[in-house]
Amino acid sequence: MFRPIAASTLGRQLTVESIGTFILVLTVGLSTSTKGAGDLAPLAIGSALMVMVFAGGHISGAHYNPAVSLAALLAGKLRRRQTVFYVLMQLAAGALAALLVRAFVGPATPAVLGADWKILVGELIFTLALAYVVLNVTSAEDTKSNSFTGLAIGFTVATGIFAVGKTTGGVFNLAVALGGGVTGALTWSHSRIYILASILGGAVADTDPIRLPLAPYAEGD
Repeated sequence: MFRPIAASTLGRQLTVESIGTFILVLTVGLSTSTKGAGDLAPLAIGSALMVMVFAGGHISGAHYNPAVSLAALLAGKLRRRQTVFYVLMQLAAGALAALLVRAFVGPATPAVLGADWKILVGELIFTLALAYVVLNVTSAEDTKSNSFTGLAIGFTVATGIFAVGKTTGGVFNLAVALGGGVTGALTWSHSRIYILASILGGAVADTDPIRLPLAPYAEGD
């Protein structure tokens, strides 16, 4: 008797994840194109993520990113079945958004990036940072019901793109990586690096010592 309710809830969550991921990847593709926002692209991308987090956080958790969904699964905030559907919908939405980008501005020229190890290290650091921030501002008891969730998450992405975007592509998200492959902005040969960075970043973000608040010092410590 509870299945229709569960199915309806999951359906709403997947719809929100699809919309948020679609808007994010669409913004990435258009703002970084030759007709896009130029040096202000990181702000456009971070802002798109921010507003989508505010819009959908109370429904789906506003992951819009397989690495974040993996971190939420390992943190006990998402069930395995949910995680599988979340990731599939995120990737599908990213691919669809990329096709629309190509329709708007045509195929992109592949970005010239750094060495493979630089891409991996940069992507891992900021994928971890993003998943870490999401877990802490949405799951920790001290930050529940806060008003800065979207701002914190959006600016984490903007910061990462400003910092390493020209070296790594500033992806931090497998849905964005897939979108970049579809538009031509990223080469498929780097896919394994983005996959590895996503898995490691999402997994390490759930490490308790960096996610959970420390106990207060006892007097005299």
